[in-house]
Amino acid sequence: MPELPEIETIRRDLQKRIRGKTIERCEVRLPRLITCPDCDEYCALLKGSIILEVNRRGKYLLFQLDKPYQWVVHLGMSGSLQLVEDDVEEPKHTHIVLYLHPRMLLRYVDPRTFGESAIVEQGCYEPLKGLAHLGPEPLSRSFTLPVLRSILHRPAKIKSLLMNQSRIAGIGNIYSDEILFRAGIDPLRPANTLDEDEIRALYSAIITVLREAIKGRGSSINNFVDLEGNPGRYQLSHMVYGREDQPCARCGNLIIRRKIGGRSSYSCPSCQS
Repeated sequence: MPELPEIETIRRDLQKRIRGKTIERCEVRLPRLITCPDCDEYCALLKGSIILEVNRRGKYLLFQLDKPYQWVVHLGMSGSLQLVEDDVEEPKHTHIVLYLHPRMLLRYVDPRTFGESAIVEQGCYEPLKGLAHLGPEPLSRSFTLPVLRSILHRPAKIKSLLMNQSRIAGIGNIYSDEILFRAGIDPLRPANTLDEDEIRALYSAIITVLREAIKGRGSSINNFVDLEGNPGRYQLSHMVYGREDQPCARCGNLIIRRKIGGRSSYSCPSCQS
């Protein structure tokens, strides 16, 4: 699933390229991807709208329109957005198409169809439960060391807590592993056992890893590509994720893989305690 760095990469590209564009019309090929309203109203609200800003909240893209509405897109496990001229051949699994003036198409492509889209009134996210109950943004000014400290006052495994979107928004399986390696913390550690030095190391690692990943335009492990179909580069900098049985770059011991919360988790048994 695309995580914060991948969605932020897409957001920045969209902000540069479609801000101020008019949506001439919309086609929905798979209505079950639309959470609200119904497809006819969804298309009617988008038709003629101007895209003023492209924002992000966690793993959600929020398009501010020149009406009191936001167009919301979540890419799910395998979704991607394509921004192309109108004569470019349409790929399989294209489920939503926005026709932008002049002669541009914004396509939502999703082979596994775990994504969703909606149009909501400005700031009214209750129809989208995942969006409505997100925790703080880890790269925002409001995400301070005291905020993280308060989040960690729980016995949950630190890996699971980092991935809990209601606690911290946007971090998933890949970046939780990379963050915990950077901080030197075992993924199985109960969050409430971290001492002050470890909390500070974790805080620094969250910010540093996410910023580095955005600079690298995200990680392409399975499906992620940018608006033009190009993969990210940050997977080339992964220290542990996907590196089972490879030597740790710090100590030389082999990276291990364990199942935590049903997900594969990679770590160095020597560097992370």
